[in-house]
Amino acid sequence: MPILNVLLSGPAQEQKTQQVAQMLGEFTSRILRKKPELTSIAIRYVEPEHWIVGGQSLAAQNKSSAFVEIKITDETNTRLEKAAYIQAVYDGLLNLMPDLHHESYIHVDDVRAGAYGYGGKTQEYRAHQT
Repeated sequence: MPILNVLLSGPAQEQKTQQVAQMLGEFTSRILRKKPELTSIAIRYVEPEHWIVGGQSLAAQNKSSAFVEIKITDETNTRLEKAAYIQAVYDGLLNLMPDLHHESYIHVDDVRAGAYGYGGKTQEYRAHQT
């Protein structure tokens, strides 16, 4: 736990994938206190011609964009921690993608412990086993 789904605009680049994954892994561990060995990150790329913001493609705007969604167990982080995470991830993306569109989103999805898990066990099950 957790899982991150990431969309980045532009052609797939192994170096950028590694940089984004490292940055997200660090912030997820440090700010949200999630175990690195249980963190999964899936990164996909979307061509700027196919990413529309405000009615125009990113290609037409000469911008890049990102969408980061992280699923965490509900009630494991405070509002302040989630706000700090969103700001840190945005700033990290801006550092890696200087032409980042302001309308780039980071979504922290609090999922009920009974509705989320890995290895065939829910987080609720794991909480009661410790």
